Amino acid sequence: MAFPERFSNLPEYAFPRLRKLIDAHPPGGEPIAMTIGEPRHPMPPFVGEVMNDHLSEFSLYPPNEGAPELLAAISAWIARRYGAAVTPDRIMALNGTREGLFDACLALCPEAKGGRPAVLMPNPFYQPYAAAALSVGAEPIFVPATAATGFLPDYESLSPDILKRTALVYLCSPANPQGAVAPRAYLETLLALAETYGFTLLSDECYSEIWRTAPPTGALDVAAKLGTDPERVAVFHSLSKRSNLAGLRSGFVAGGSEAIRRFRQLRAYGGAPLPLPIQRVSARAWADEAHVDENRALYQEKFKIADEVFAGIQGYKGPEGGFFLWLPVEDGEQAALKAWKETGVRVLPGAYLAREVAGDNPGRGYIRVAMVAPKEDMRQGLRRLRDCIYR
Repeated sequence: MAFPERFSNLPEYAFPRLRKLIDAHPPGGEPIAMTIGEPRHPMPPFVGEVMNDHLSEFSLYPPNEGAPELLAAISAWIARRYGAAVTPDRIMALNGTREGLFDACLALCPEAKGGRPAVLMPNPFYQPYAAAALSVGAEPIFVPATAATGFLPDYESLSPDILKRTALVYLCSPANPQGAVAPRAYLETLLALAETYGFTLLSDECYSEIWRTAPPTGALDVAAKLGTDPERVAVFHSLSKRSNLAGLRSGFVAGGSEAIRRFRQLRAYGGAPLPLPIQRVSARAWADEAHVDENRALYQEKFKIADEVFAGIQGYKGPEGGFFLWLPVEDGEQAALKAWKETGVRVLPGAYLAREVAGDNPGRGYIRVAMVAPKEDMRQGLRRLRDCIYR
């Protein structure tokens, strides 16, 4: 039987790889999971009430692009958060932002652009970016996002030959896994490149509401102030991290009218719209900031704990946003296995989130640590890691 070859070079996904690495070994202490970015803070108190009020709507087919009330709530949130006017017809609700980040290539990547189209992405990166590029026959190009580049990809340094072929560019800010935030000047440069070379920026801003000292600048904000063609940017947001509703599978994409028309057309044929009761909860969540402020305050306490635990550790840099620590080690796989066997703390080798290019994997010398456990559990886990790996 013949199978497609387009995904033959995809490595095994990070978490099955981790299980193969450590699960054959007993933990060296009471296990503490610090691998997956699954928020453990309380979800908003109104979720159950809103869901219960709309249970009968599970019997109805939901609007494919999102209910008018949900799209209006998202449009209003964008205006409050970024000062950008994005009308509901330029928004589509998503069944989790992974859907939208993957479907962006299906909906927006041309079959050719001066040859085989290129899709740029940071390295390390959220792994669906690469699978999305391969699904449409594009060339994924992994651009290092290392300490030398401020943990953001230096797209401006790429050759004109690559940029002329570039159809789409992924950016995650705050970055997963490093926690770097793209400054306004960085986004201005990137959007200028988009205008010059005719590509679309896919701005993954799923961690935008978890920050240390200041709200991260968004691509919509910068594009509006620059007068950038709206078709040159699409942004992706989620309730998973902002509202601790990972299981709700609710997010959105906002962009130019033509881009969203193409997203909606694709969804009409093969997508899975959110059930109406989930859309009602989502609309309420986008309209409420109190629970977001409380959630952020909890993470800001965790940033301080991490800074205290790793004070004086060479190479340690606390995140500007998001909830991951990107800790320097000699070898990520060895460090993750050692931490599990000696302390019971479960972390992810950085190499599992990156690709090797020209013999170098920029994640090899790191481990990713998710600060999602309850505060005191997290403190204990970080102390165990420090004493195991750095002393």
